[in-house]
Amino acid sequence: MKEIKVCSNFKVYDTIDELNDQTKNLFKEAISIRKSAYSAYSNFSVGASVLLENGEILSGSNQENSSYPSGLCAERTVLFYANSKYPDTKVKEIVVVAGSNEKINEIPVAPCGACRQVISEYETKQKSNIGLYFMGEKGKIVYTDSINNLLPFKFDKTFL
Repeated sequence: MKEIKVCSNFKVYDTIDELNDQTKNLFKEAISIRKSAYSAYSNFSVGASVLLENGEILSGSNQENSSYPSGLCAERTVLFYANSKYPDTKVKEIVVVAGSNEKINEIPVAPCGACRQVISEYETKQKSNIGLYFMGEKGKIVYTDSINNLLPFKFDKTFL
């Protein structure tokens, strides 16, 4: 038997004010688009924005459905849109802002497992990391320079 140790690095910011102007703009977009979320069942709204290599900023929100598997998370909404509109353009950063519509959430909310897998797919596709920021409705912000820190044993096309 061999034991391996997996270590991940994250930066934690106390407020949006600590971020550079470009990242602040991504947060403004994610916070704004979160208001368009259709979260009639979970009452949990998520906004996500991405910065593309060409400077474009795109955003998306979660969209639920009474047939639960038919809904789509904000992260996947914006990534699929980005790839549809700019298929050959790399994603540099993604910002996620999430929380309950019934209470204030100050704990950073990381992407779900399905979204982690999709972000991983885009890192593999573009052969470069995507910076990921996530937070609750307010409070601390967590940053990592690759989804590999949240999904260290990822599944990708090399297994196929």
